[in-house]
Amino acid sequence: MPVITLPDGSTRSFDSPVTVLQVAEDIGPGLAKATLAGRVDDVLVDASYVMNHDSSLAIVTSRDDDALELFRHDAAHVMAQAVQELFPGTQVTIGPAIEDGFYYDFAREEKFTPADLNKIEQKMHEIVKRDLPIEREVMDRAEAIRVFAAKGEEYKVEIIEDIIPEGEEVSIYRQGDWFDVCRGPHLPSTAKLGKAFKLMKLAGAYWRGDSNNEMLQRIYGTAWTDKKALNAYLHRLEEAEKRDHRKIAKKMDLFHLQEQSPGMVYWHDKGWRIYQVVENYIRAQLREHDYQEVHTPQIIDRSLWEKSGHWDKFHDDMFTTSSENRDYAIKPMNCPAHIQIFNQGLKSYRDLPLRLAEFGSCHRNEPSGTLHGIMRLRNFVQDDAHIFCTEDQIQDEVSAFIDLLFEVYKDFGFNEILIKLSTRPEKRVGKDEDWDKAELALEHALDAKKLDWDLQPGEGAFYGPKIEFSLKDSIGRVWQCGTIQVDFSMPGMLYASYIDHDGNKQVPVMLHRAILGSLERFIGILIEESAGLLPLWLAPVQAVILNITDDQADFVTKIEKTLKKQGFRVESDLRNEKIGFKIREHTIQRIPYLLVVGNREVESGAVSVRTQKGEDLGSMTVETFAELLNKEVSAKSKTVSEG
Repeated sequence: MPVITLPDGSTRSFDSPVTVLQVAEDIGPGLAKATLAGRVDDVLVDASYVMNHDSSLAIVTSRDDDALELFRHDAAHVMAQAVQELFPGTQVTIGPAIEDGFYYDFAREEKFTPADLNKIEQKMHEIVKRDLPIEREVMDRAEAIRVFAAKGEEYKVEIIEDIIPEGEEVSIYRQGDWFDVCRGPHLPSTAKLGKAFKLMKLAGAYWRGDSNNEMLQRIYGTAWTDKKALNAYLHRLEEAEKRDHRKIAKKMDLFHLQEQSPGMVYWHDKGWRIYQVVENYIRAQLREHDYQEVHTPQIIDRSLWEKSGHWDKFHDDMFTTSSENRDYAIKPMNCPAHIQIFNQGLKSYRDLPLRLAEFGSCHRNEPSGTLHGIMRLRNFVQDDAHIFCTEDQIQDEVSAFIDLLFEVYKDFGFNEILIKLSTRPEKRVGKDEDWDKAELALEHALDAKKLDWDLQPGEGAFYGPKIEFSLKDSIGRVWQCGTIQVDFSMPGMLYASYIDHDGNKQVPVMLHRAILGSLERFIGILIEESAGLLPLWLAPVQAVILNITDDQADFVTKIEKTLKKQGFRVESDLRNEKIGFKIREHTIQRIPYLLVVGNREVESGAVSVRTQKGEDLGSMTVETFAELLNKEVSAKSKTVSEG
């Protein structure tokens, strides 16, 4: 007689083993109809799962977070069935649910085409309408190998042989005549999937992610619990396409990338202006908060990376070189180098906390397939800093860093910050008692500020736990940028020490921290968030002065020099083109202010001011316009999201 405890604390008793769906039917027909699955003792299971002992149960419906993964997993299976019905002989391999959707990899000699995607999607809708029950069954391992081999599914046979130990059973999910190896869980029937799915694109993928293996064909799709959510997602994709930083950068002449330097940026003058504004802004914040700015070598002997633990963990991601029988690594991060600076000269407790910051150029050998504009690079610069402190100073330093981070994000126009605390991973260095202290210090710092945060068990760095700060942009995308990590291990591994109050030698705690993360990536985020309409203080060109005829050329040049002397980023356009053409061109280039000068303006010593959005601010003196710019820059009054 199992007793089932529901989320509200109420219980229901049954005379015999009972399924999730039967419990839902016992509660009411409405819930039974809406039931998709269940969470039994905090494990997600099918609606047909049988409980034969006392259990806790949460019924999963389309309103629950768990539902989304079920929909996407089922969509992958329905897509695979559709492909094999349309294209007999195609082999299915692996098809998981992923963020925002799903994919399946197929082995097929003939290439899929975009037109095929439409056919497959229509067939998926047919399969949904058939309302095929989705049922789990188990096979003996040997029987499963025989069955899939008979179907010509060589890849499935390999999966079973490699993943399922001998003597264990194989979990199979069947919908109609189609079935696949799968742990589950799944929806009760194909009809539950509904209509909120869409196939998105084709791609290539190596079998099991190994470039030595054969190339498969991957079909990506997206699936949601309802059409409204699907349409909202497709709208976000459209907005993201419009905001693609690579396209905007080309229009604004900011930077380019080329094959001879994969994952590395060629900054153009205007893009480098943005970079310098961002860097100098952070530099000013560092000075205000008592950081020392340092600069360390790009190439460091392998032995230092071995001592720090990075060689074992990140060797495959490092660019290496040799000279005079010595092995070197081009630095992928800055922390071991900062410890070398700390180690110069005897340090006392009176010297702590010591905050060392660097705009450190790092190189990481990212796979070519993961590179994406300036969002994912092989060479990037971090606004990196390391704080050497005592255990008693950890919480104060973390608290001060959080205040600084929120101030910076606010200035850049980001007000919605998501926070996650990542704790010890399985593979780590250091003592458990040090991990306990580090994790507790971060947790207390967040709670003391009454901040909402989520826990990410096992996601910390190999040397310490961390807090991750992510920005949510105006179209709902989340960008992980800032981080602070507590490290009890690396300073000791690299012989860092200080003299305490009692004259004893102690190892300092090191806090690894960054606010923007990669400067390049953060600039890409700014470009996409603003669609290139950067706020005045960040704009590479803040104003362009346009003459109507050659008669105003000297006056325009004089205004340009006057404004440049005051520190404004201005240009003049003296081309022999119609004024309407000039205005359109500079509007496309996202220039915040356009100053039009005709004979009337020359006579009055003024400029006619237009905004990038086309608003006419009328005529004003150069002095008045300069005051307008100064006021806007000082207040940072236009946030990124407002453009």
